[in-house]
Amino acid sequence: MLNVQDLEIRVGARVLMQNVSFRVQPGDKIGLVGRNGAGKTTLTKVLAGDLLANEGTVERSGELGYLPQDPRSGDPEETARTRILNARGIGDLVDGMRRATEAMASTDAAASDAAMKKYSRLEERFNVLGGYAAEAEAASIASNLNLPDRILDQQLKTLSGGQRRRIELARILFSDAETMILDEPTNHLDADSIVWLREFLRSYNGGFIVISHDVDIVGETVNRVFYLDANRTTIDIYNMNWKNYQRQREADQERRKKERANAEKKASALQQQAAKFGAKASKAAAAHQMVARAEKMLSGLEEVRQADRVAKLRFPKPAACGRTPLMGKGLSKSYGSLEVFSAVDLAIDRGSRVVILGLNGAGKTTMLRVLAGVDEPDTGVIEAGHGLRVGYYAQEHETIDVSRSVLQNMMSASPHLTETEGRRVLGSFLFTGDDVLKPAGVLSGGEKTRLALAMIVVSGANVLLLDEPTNNLDPASRAEILDALAHYEGSVILVSHDEGAVEALSPERVLIMPDGVEDLWTKDYAELVSLA
Repeated sequence: MLNVQDLEIRVGARVLMQNVSFRVQPGDKIGLVGRNGAGKTTLTKVLAGDLLANEGTVERSGELGYLPQDPRSGDPEETARTRILNARGIGDLVDGMRRATEAMASTDAAASDAAMKKYSRLEERFNVLGGYAAEAEAASIASNLNLPDRILDQQLKTLSGGQRRRIELARILFSDAETMILDEPTNHLDADSIVWLREFLRSYNGGFIVISHDVDIVGETVNRVFYLDANRTTIDIYNMNWKNYQRQREADQERRKKERANAEKKASALQQQAAKFGAKASKAAAAHQMVARAEKMLSGLEEVRQADRVAKLRFPKPAACGRTPLMGKGLSKSYGSLEVFSAVDLAIDRGSRVVILGLNGAGKTTMLRVLAGVDEPDTGVIEAGHGLRVGYYAQEHETIDVSRSVLQNMMSASPHLTETEGRRVLGSFLFTGDDVLKPAGVLSGGEKTRLALAMIVVSGANVLLLDEPTNNLDPASRAEILDALAHYEGSVILVSHDEGAVEALSPERVLIMPDGVEDLWTKDYAELVSLA
């Protein structure tokens, strides 16, 4: 279903991978792993046809379903239900049948007769494509991804980023594609939906490639592992499950280490012997052969594997501010006829730590956007206290201008930042050399997360609004961010499904959406984090 030959992918002057070949066949369930920034997301874009490789070929056969990290596809005027059903070509048919049904009630006999004939044609095509059974299947998938009817009946433009992503996931799972490429499919899913998705992937008959930092998804579903080694710019293919891969990879690394040590020892002995022979003219030829042999032995060795670097994140001391830097009074927000929340009051004191809880679609992200000044409330006001500086981390990375470079985005975050200082901070977030000149649009989800956090660091913010800040991060980078969050002295308002992130914050209060009820934090609320 996918045949990849001699693939080479570069970003600017940097080679992400070269001489890569593999096949994906029916039943292949592949976990694509490697550190953040290694090129996993870039590879999936090439496989899906969204990017061109620098060298090599990708042959695709059969239908392919691709879930990118930041889906932006679909007509914004289209309803979510139609978007999902159109994965099998029945969404527009259902809409047409509904309109024909309405037209059949016309008092104009000719119009009513035309509507009946149209309905009959549409229904015939609808039944050929699976009919009501397919519609029920789509409804079941949507329900398991926590997409109720009230969301399915809304236009895409009215939905949050998390809802849009779940709709795209539902669309791909419903599409019956022979091959799926899923980049972080568990982002924005609650605990029950993640469990359901694991079972779906386990029983899936086609082939798929999945990138996920959810170890359970990879551990319980894949039968092959592709390790993208950024140091060696290659993919190591392991035709085994996750547990066996982990053991084999550790053994491979130990074997390479020993092979290198042995080769270096032999080469050193040859070089020492050549140095002795070189002093005598009669043995000069032998000495030359020994040197050449030693050089050949060393040139055939793989580079020493470097430990994966981790972003060094520390929030600076926040700018001075008043006792209550941020307040909201009588806040409400609606999208069309859908009321997200209403009459919400809140006050964020200096240094306070608040978690916003609520089911998907309850308005958590919308509330953060209103507090950040990105969206205007329909009613009510935001009152900025003395010295307020907001640092907003958006789950869809809207704070990043994808048309500008990494460095340009960084410079825009602080008016007093010099280029040297910007490069220094970016370096601590693993953007070095020419990496800072890359357009932000080519970054992976994990790289965008690091850039967005770096921009907050230099902003001097005293109130952080963080919307799922640990999504797309490898375990080491996530641990670094949680440690920085634990030591931050300013105020934090956090939205997260990550129980570890909430625990690191040590919240004092909780804001429950959509009602906007405030309460003191207790361990009872901790159980709701992953469920929400």
